Amino acid sequence: MDQIQEAKRYLENAREILSEKAGKEDGLYQDVKYVKMAGHTAYAGVLVALDELLGKKTKGRKDVEWYKQQLGKLDKKLLHSFVGAYDTLHLSMSYDGNPVAGVAAGGLEQAEKIINWVEQRKAAA
Repeated sequence: MDQIQEAKRYLENAREILSEKAGKEDGLYQDVKYVKMAGHTAYAGVLVALDELLGKKTKGRKDVEWYKQQLGKLDKKLLHSFVGAYDTLHLSMSYDGNPVAGVAAGGLEQAEKIINWVEQRKAAA
C-alpha cells in the first residue's frame, strides 16, 4: 500500500475512534482512553507520511528533534504545523488524554495538512 494512503488510513482510524468510542458530550470526550488512542494513531499517521518523504535516518532512532531539523530545512510553515501536531496529538492527547473536542479537531486538522503537503510534494517530484 502507498505510504500516503496508509497515513490517511491512520488519520481516518483516529477519527473513527473518537466518533465511535470516545463519547463526545458538550464538547468533551467522555472516555480518555480513546482520546489517547486516537492521538497516538493520528500522530503515527503523520510520521508514516513524513517517513515517506524524509527517508531513513543514518544513525540511531528518529526522534521529534530529527523531524524538526529535517522539516526546518524544507519548509518553515510545515515545521510549525508539525510542532503543533506533535504537541496536540502526541503530548496533549496521547499522554495527557485532553478531553476537549476542539483540541482533538485542531490536532487532526494539522495532521491532515501535513499528510496532504507530503502528498503534493511527492507528486511534484
